[in-house]
Amino acid sequence: MTSPWSRDRWAALASRVRTRAGTAPTDSAALDEIRRGSRSVLRSFSSSFFLVTRFLPAPKRRSVELVYAAVRYPDEIVDTFPIAPSEKLALLDGWQYGYEEALRLEGVRARLRTGVPWILAGFAEVVGAAGIPPAHYRSFLDAMRRDAAPRPFANLDRLIEDYVYGSAIVVGYFLAHVYGTSESATMEEAYRSAADLGIALQLTNFARDAAEDRARGRLYVPLDAVEARGIPGGIAFLAEEAEIRYERALRTLGVFAADTRPAIRACIDVYRLLNRRILHSRGQTGVRHSVPIAQKFGALPADKYWRVPLAWMGAL
Repeated sequence: MTSPWSRDRWAALASRVRTRAGTAPTDSAALDEIRRGSRSVLRSFSSSFFLVTRFLPAPKRRSVELVYAAVRYPDEIVDTFPIAPSEKLALLDGWQYGYEEALRLEGVRARLRTGVPWILAGFAEVVGAAGIPPAHYRSFLDAMRRDAAPRPFANLDRLIEDYVYGSAIVVGYFLAHVYGTSESATMEEAYRSAADLGIALQLTNFARDAAEDRARGRLYVPLDAVEARGIPGGIAFLAEEAEIRYERALRTLGVFAADTRPAIRACIDVYRLLNRRILHSRGQTGVRHSVPIAQKFGALPADKYWRVPLAWMGAL
């Protein structure tokens, strides 16, 4: 996917948010500025996820926007910044240092004053408030480092354990803490459901982006699937495995707090539409599949359609 933002645009946003948040009269007002910046990141980079998150309660929606920005920027470093791998790794190391500083310091404005990146100054608030284990984000950054020096994966187990765990499963864990559990469920059960959905989403993305990833020197289709079925068959294999996990995530939706289930269900339904388009094409290469907006709209909760125009007007 061609990035909608250049490195200069990221820098411009950082300058603008830091100025506004740094001069805010309170930490709460500073965090509001960071949230606005995070929302603009989500809206620019993922129309599908932006739409489904509009069905979350406002406090949880704002936290998810901060989570998204915290995973999007490192991903952009390794995917789209036109720099050498060594420089990408140096930027990721600096980013992790900023994360550790953000955890060490109290207060949004205090973090900004010491040079912590604006995204991390806000994300640390979510980590603390939601009780997210700090090690999860370190695992995510380790996966991003692997993308800076990519290697193929022998089979699906290796792909999941060596890469998808850090790139997607722990992100699902972040969201499980933000969403909360139902009264009858444990966080362990929520983790299992979140892992299924995280894997499914990642496999769908791998299948959709296979041609672009190969142009970057990456191959996420497991080597044993390529050997047995060729590249198109291997892409279809990823979509088949994703379909299994979408179904499991749907069956275990009840482990999450009731006020988050419409958004999670919409996420499953919207991305499953994309996954099934890939399946029906039998892994056709050279085509970047997408879901028409009318079909996306049809997968959203019918009793909450009124949120969509408000979202695009910036009211949600």
